[in-house]
Amino acid sequence: MFGFGMPQLAIILLIVLVLFGANRLPEIGGAFGKSLRNFKNASEGRDIEIKPEEN
Repeated sequence: MFGFGMPQLAIILLIVLVLFGANRLPEIGGAFGKSLRNFKNASEGRDIEIKPEEN
């Protein structure tokens, strides 16, 4: 995958953890998954979800 090995991925994960904090990681992961799902649906010609998340 793009020439990244386990040490490089661990360093990237550590940097993300320091920048965003442990409390925000699930939120970031959920947003990333939702973005991938919307991209997949749009590429297949299906409707995508655009409504913002309510707090």
